[in-house]
Amino acid sequence: MAFLFNSDPVRAAVFRKVFARELPDVELFHSSECVDPEKVRYLLTWTAPDDIARYRNLEVLFSLGAGVDQFKRESLPQQVKLVRMVEDGIIRMMQEYVVLGVLSLHRDMVAYREQQKRQAWLGLAAPQAAERRVGFFGLGMLAQAAIERLLPFRFPLAAWSRSRKEIDGVTCFYGADQLAGFLARTDILVCLLPLTEETRGILDAALFSRLPAGARLLHVGRGPQLDQTALLQALDSGHLDAAMLDVTDPEPLPDGHPLWRHPKVMITPHIASVTQADSAAQSVVDNIRRHRAGEELIGLVDRTLGY
Repeated sequence: MAFLFNSDPVRAAVFRKVFARELPDVELFHSSECVDPEKVRYLLTWTAPDDIARYRNLEVLFSLGAGVDQFKRESLPQQVKLVRMVEDGIIRMMQEYVVLGVLSLHRDMVAYREQQKRQAWLGLAAPQAAERRVGFFGLGMLAQAAIERLLPFRFPLAAWSRSRKEIDGVTCFYGADQLAGFLARTDILVCLLPLTEETRGILDAALFSRLPAGARLLHVGRGPQLDQTALLQALDSGHLDAAMLDVTDPEPLPDGHPLWRHPKVMITPHIASVTQADSAAQSVVDNIRRHRAGEELIGLVDRTLGY
């Protein structure tokens, strides 16, 4: 029985050490090494290899990241379980980034950065956290983890999800009928939606118009969810005050793209949350044990929903 690691050799060395200690009966092969495709039961990768069909006994395909939109799911064998990465490092880093982003938007750090360029010393009036309404667009595992870290700041918190959910300390909205009400009470919109056909382009002019004047956007979902032209128009008109983007489409943006130099935009290079090799290896080991025991896998993707 073999586990094929299709990523960089540095991470592979970490995984090999953990597997030797925790699952000595499972041989770990790096993608650069020769392995009998008949032996491969588990594969970890960022994108599916073109020759995935040769692994006829493959049972579980692990994504190297928290998202799975990079996979063309129709090309994956139907019997193979697709599992997104759920590990402590990803969760912790996303908590850090969302808190950083919300506080930066709340305290006008984007505007102060521009003032510094002009050598302007000017304090900007800021409401208290209890007066700034934060709304999470998407209420999955990462959003819930970030909400947990924001609670002590006393922002009025709300969230919107596809189906009904309940979170202590959070006003929860769900479904298409409640989207407008969610947007109308949101001063800082945090997008943590998965990328699906339904969410592609969802951050558009119509959605921005439903946010209160002066709202801010923190986008940590996926680049194709954002209509960049609509964002620029909303910023230039003054309807939106600022945006912090960790994802774009494409990545990176082309040289000269107006978002690069826009005075109301801060961009980071898709670094909000990065898989940590040690904790990821342990997470995969635990999931393999669950699979062998016939238990439900952590992070198992529903192919019909896309997440």
